Amino acid sequence: MHIAIIVYSNDSETVWNAFRFANISLAHDNHVDLFLLGKGVEAANISTLKYDIKEQIDIFCASDGNLIGCGGCCESRKVEMPFLLEGLKCEMGSMQQLYGLVAKADKVLTF
Repeated sequence: MHIAIIVYSNDSETVWNAFRFANISLAHDNHVDLFLLGKGVEAANISTLKYDIKEQIDIFCASDGNLIGCGGCCESRKVEMPFLLEGLKCEMGSMQQLYGLVAKADKVLTF
C-alpha cells in the first residue's frame, strides 16, 4: 500500500507520533511518503527529551521512507532543509509534488 503523510504541525508530540506511525507503516512493507508542510518543516528542530523526533526521522530515513519538505514553507520560515536534517535524505518539494503524492496514494493522513 502507498501511504502519504502530511505533517503541518510543529507540536513535538504530534510530529513524533506522525513519524512513529510512518515507521510502523514502513515496517509493514508499505511505501511511505512524508511531506513536511507549513510549520511541519520545523520537525527536526523541535525534538525534546520526551519526544525524540530526530531519532524517529533517522529510523524513517534508514527504512527508505521518502521525506519531502515544502520549499516555499522552508523559504518563508528561513529553514534550510539539508542543514535542518543534517545530511539525511530529504528533498525540497512543491505544491505540485504534494498533489502528485496525494493523487497516487492509497491512504492520506494529516498530522
